[in-house]
Amino acid sequence: MTSEIMGQKQKGALTNITKLALVGFIASLALAYVSTIWAVYMDSFVNSMALVGFISAFLTLVSFLSYFFFIPLIEKKDKPKIYYWSLLALALGYILFAINTKFYFFILIASFVAVITTLKETSFGIIIKDQSSKTKLSKNEGVVFTFINLAWVLGPLIAGHIASQFGIRLVFVLSALFIIMAFLLFRFFNTKDNNIKKKIDKDFIKNFFGFFKDKERRLAYFIGGGVSLWWVLIYLFVPLFIIRQGLSMSWIGYFLFAVAIPLVLFEYKFSKLASKKGFKKIFQTGFLIVAVFSFLCFFISNIYIILMLLVLASIGMAMLEPTTEAYFFDILEKKEELRYYGPYKTKIGVNDFIGKILASSLLIILPFRYIFLLFSLFMLIMFFLSSKTKNIIENNLK
Repeated sequence: MTSEIMGQKQKGALTNITKLALVGFIASLALAYVSTIWAVYMDSFVNSMALVGFISAFLTLVSFLSYFFFIPLIEKKDKPKIYYWSLLALALGYILFAINTKFYFFILIASFVAVITTLKETSFGIIIKDQSSKTKLSKNEGVVFTFINLAWVLGPLIAGHIASQFGIRLVFVLSALFIIMAFLLFRFFNTKDNNIKKKIDKDFIKNFFGFFKDKERRLAYFIGGGVSLWWVLIYLFVPLFIIRQGLSMSWIGYFLFAVAIPLVLFEYKFSKLASKKGFKKIFQTGFLIVAVFSFLCFFISNIYIILMLLVLASIGMAMLEPTTEAYFFDILEKKEELRYYGPYKTKIGVNDFIGKILASSLLIILPFRYIFLLFSLFMLIMFFLSSKTKNIIENNLK
């Protein structure tokens, strides 16, 4: 895979995409560091798995609203400038996390970071789309996601070791340094933005209902949201489960390291397959794999076997992460991208919110293992929804 990417780079086809992938890799290392210790960090304030879920759900609601409010900014302003200033603001947020000891300040800082992250994610996604042709979008998304997931392989190992040896707060400092590195590299590459609308869409309500009015957009929204749902289990509840089982912070790093390996190995291959054969079968197979492995976890009591099954479920996620993003862009008209990409990204917040609220409520009345049945049901619903998608073949697009 790597040789193929480099070969395309030498031809000039992926030069800009490869640059963006490198920036995404460094920025994602920082995010991977934080995500590894995030649940444990929140738990240090409240000492309750359910409360961690409810607090996290509140933050996703903040993020959800931000995506719609920022539509005019995304349409009117230079996306590269939005991206690199959001990187600097994110670095500031991580530093504040490192020095803060008060719960209420944590909520304020976390809300600020949630808002900034919406700007970062939306601007970066549109930049990737603008640097891609219709026929290469799925493959380019696969390249970028491969680099990003390589960061998610390395990040948890590094963060888990640092947190075990030196404490959680140093992880935030390291994350801030890597965000600054991504900022400097992105500035050096000097990416240009030619996708700016003169007439912007300021009406929050109109943008909200306009997005969900279209059946295909709704379907893409729910399918893409299924991916976000799964990562709620992996990055929020499983780390707390690991700690409650008496394992060290290092084991969180080992687990999240292993979870990302199938993504690195297979995402680019599945992205290429989707561009040649279409999206529908890829979606269905991916969600079914994840549903089955989550269902099996319910019947297992050995934590090590559970963690192994969750790692194997990432093969299904490798089919879904880059392809759901590409599918959404493929069903849009060019004029709709700036208006609707931000609302589409709220799939993360909405599904995070649903997953966290339902899982947290379940944990109040039932043992932890029932959470695997809940997420298996989520993935099964996505399996049936994906059967209604268009089987778009990008190689046939012009």
